[in-house]
Amino acid sequence: MKELRIRTLATVFVVAGVLSWAGARLWNSVGTLPSVPLAAPIVLALIAAVLTATALSLRNRLKDQRERQAGAKGVDPLMAARAVVFGQASALVAALVSGMYGGVGVFLLEYLDVPARRDQAIYAGFSVLASIAVVVAAFFLERVCKLPEDDDTNGGAARAA
Repeated sequence: MKELRIRTLATVFVVAGVLSWAGARLWNSVGTLPSVPLAAPIVLALIAAVLTATALSLRNRLKDQRERQAGAKGVDPLMAARAVVFGQASALVAALVSGMYGGVGVFLLEYLDVPARRDQAIYAGFSVLASIAVVVAAFFLERVCKLPEDDDTNGGAARAA
C-alpha cells in the first residue's frame, strides 16, 4: 500500500480550488451562486474525529501488544489496513472538498459586505479548516499503522548473494 503524499493532496486542493473559483465566477454571472451548506464543516469535523479516535485506539492497542500487557487485545492486520485505506480515501476527498470550498470562499471575499455572502464565506472557511483536520488525522492514522522498518543491515547483502 502506498503512503499518502502531500504533493498529491496539494495538487488536488489547488486544481479543485482554481476550478471552483472559476466556476463560482461563471455561476454568479449567470444566476445565483449555490450556497455552502452549514453541515459541510460539521460532517468533516466528525470524520476527523472518527479518524483520530481510530488512530488513538489502534496506537494504544499496539502499545499494549508490544509491551505484552496482560489481556491486551491484538490488532487484526486486515482491520488496520482497512482503517488506513479509509484514512487515505478521507484525505483525498477532504483535499477535493477543501479546494472546492476554498475556491468558493476566495470568490466570496469580494462580497463580504453582503451578510448572506459573508456567512457563506465563513462556512467555506470552516469547511477548509475541518478538511485540514481530516488530512492531519489521516496522516496520524497512517503513521500509527505503519510497520517498523527492518534494522538488519545485512539484509540487502544477503538478498544480493
